[in-house]
Amino acid sequence: MSLELSVDRSSPVPLYFQLSQQLEAAIEHGSLTPGSLLGNEIELAARLGLSRPTVRQAIQSLVDKGLLVRRRGVGTQVVHSQVKRPLELSSLYDDLEAAGQRPATKVLVNTVVPATAEVAAALGVAEDSDVHRVERLRLAHGEPMAHLCNFIPPGLLDLDTAQLESTGLYRMMRAVGITLHSARQTIGARGATSAEADRLGEQEGAPLLTMQRVTFDDTGRAVEYGTHTYRPSRYSFEFQLLVRS
Repeated sequence: MSLELSVDRSSPVPLYFQLSQQLEAAIEHGSLTPGSLLGNEIELAARLGLSRPTVRQAIQSLVDKGLLVRRRGVGTQVVHSQVKRPLELSSLYDDLEAAGQRPATKVLVNTVVPATAEVAAALGVAEDSDVHRVERLRLAHGEPMAHLCNFIPPGLLDLDTAQLESTGLYRMMRAVGITLHSARQTIGARGATSAEADRLGEQEGAPLLTMQRVTFDDTGRAVEYGTHTYRPSRYSFEFQLLVRS
């Protein structure tokens, strides 16, 4: 690792935090690329004139954020940076592309099902009427990021499986002239079920981010109802809050 790292002992900021912030910035800016090894804690401590516990604390804080991983027999390795998704009407596919994360999709289900009461209320259709159900596993750099389950009114667009695996749902909608206008969205968290843990590469009961979204076009018609789960170690939602005077 040939990074320019330094600490300011006169600063009130803890030394471990100074180091962790520099390492995090190097990961986010690409100076430390995914898969690269961080190096030996003892060597890093000696190089910066820090104690080994201080270096270990800095590294552990980045492990906790999901930016580093300790691999037995390998060492401390950089993983892909967390995707920070702004709270705006965008698709996960577009967000991953914008973050340089090389998105890929595996379609798990693509079928027509009768609308449950929940789905019917969200889409404004009759209960038990036909709706499209699409389940996808979204990956980045070959690692699972999210499980996406979407319900779409019939006759809206051709939901070709090959196309769903090569691009995002919102791009497909825009391509057929659907203008996405607004959405109603709820964000939460819960423990992973056994099936979700298997899909996302997590432990059963591990915390997952959840999102439910109803998307409307410019005529006010509901065009999609989605229920999604995300790995919080690789994904977060970002808010901008304004002070009301």
